[in-house]
Amino acid sequence: MGTDRQIRAWSIPANGPIRLGTRSIGPLAPDELRVRVITCGVCRTDLHLAEGDLPPKHPDTTPGHEVVGEVLEVGSAVGDWQTGDRVGIAWLRRTCGRCVYCGRGAENLCPLSQYTGWDAPGGFGEQLTVAAAYAYRLPDNYSTMELAPLLCAGIIGWRALQRAQLPAHGRLGIYGFGASAHLVAQVAIALGARVHVLTRSAPARELALDLGAASARDSDDNPPEPLDSAILFAPVGDLVPAALVALHRGGTLAIAGIHLTDVPALNYQRHLFQEKTLRSVTSNTRQDGRDFLAFAGGHRLEVHAVPYPFDQADRALSDLAADRVTGAAVLTVA
Repeated sequence: MGTDRQIRAWSIPANGPIRLGTRSIGPLAPDELRVRVITCGVCRTDLHLAEGDLPPKHPDTTPGHEVVGEVLEVGSAVGDWQTGDRVGIAWLRRTCGRCVYCGRGAENLCPLSQYTGWDAPGGFGEQLTVAAAYAYRLPDNYSTMELAPLLCAGIIGWRALQRAQLPAHGRLGIYGFGASAHLVAQVAIALGARVHVLTRSAPARELALDLGAASARDSDDNPPEPLDSAILFAPVGDLVPAALVALHRGGTLAIAGIHLTDVPALNYQRHLFQEKTLRSVTSNTRQDGRDFLAFAGGHRLEVHAVPYPFDQADRALSDLAADRVTGAAVLTVA
């Protein structure tokens, strides 16, 4: 396939709002797949890029890293994919494979890691490339619309749940209830947890209860019982002290976002004493992705996807910023 061909793609210029234009198709490396994008989820990380909270790696970045597509072309060194295969592409694009973090199974901490839609063009375009070793086989029991949010919202929620160290049949608090939270809540419930949701969105609280949450309250409220674990999805640093206070002895709070506003000063006795733990979540490993997609294949999750036409990606980001999306926004690209 010639590399001078143009595709339609959204991009985020150095100064100014996201815009729809065209870009050239780059050459295909021997270890890569070229993929036709069918659907692409709209993640809060894309919003952070568009709003300048996350500095772009390159001018005119094409965001999008929750990609469901079809393999169009297979690199010369790839033996386990064929044209026509359905494929998933997520946030983690490449790692070095040589550093101490890669060697101990913590490739998400690789200092040379690269990311889809940040280091290289993402799924807000008609085509993209991915290293075959970082592509995902997808469960068959979901539509392409439902699959897209699983590829970041689902995977990072899965990792956040592991980081939160939820004990068996424990009590989990979830702060913020968007794309990732509505999926991880179902995972936790399937594992036997009691889930308490705290979010400012009334429609999100209603969705949480419909999905089986034990309670759903405003984010300024307290959960009805002490928590064994909590996950903060809302990028609001002011919620960190409140979540720590809500933890029972020995509880763990995991912060799942790539961006967080400033955290107010913490008081040791009030917020951290009695062996409470505060942990961050950084990206994910490929094993996280494989484990979560296997779980999703065996435990049918209810994915609330709000579709947007490809030429309305800017509206999808605006709706996400204004909390007008209940569940996950998904672009229909193909």
